[in-house]
Amino acid sequence: MLYDVPIDRLQGQGFPGIFGPPGGFPSSPSIPSVPPPGVPGGGQQAGGPPSSPPPAFTPQLQQGAISPLAVDPGAIRGCLFRYTYVWLENGQNFWFYPIFVGRTSIAGWRWQNWRWVYFGTDLRRIRSFQCF
Repeated sequence: MLYDVPIDRLQGQGFPGIFGPPGGFPSSPSIPSVPPPGVPGGGQQAGGPPSSPPPAFTPQLQQGAISPLAVDPGAIRGCLFRYTYVWLENGQNFWFYPIFVGRTSIAGWRWQNWRWVYFGTDLRRIRSFQCF
């Protein structure tokens, strides 16, 4: 399951179906809830987007590397709350700021259209990653 929600939709409204009012996206046990700003545990330190854009460079994918069937949660856990460049199996690649790693999923903030967008995906969809 994938979530791409612009940050301006999150501000003041919550994320529908996860910590917002019912009737939005269905909640998923594999994608964490992120408390809205102002709620204990919320804000940048505990799940909000970074306060600045990602680095201005684009890392290169190492060619010839063997791609695992799924990224190990323990390996990518070291990237929590760090700028991370992600390459997905579908060919997409982007800067990501992970705030949660579960057994089979990851969630955080994806840099898209010059802003941070809440994003979650299955670890099996990640081809490679590099954190900074």
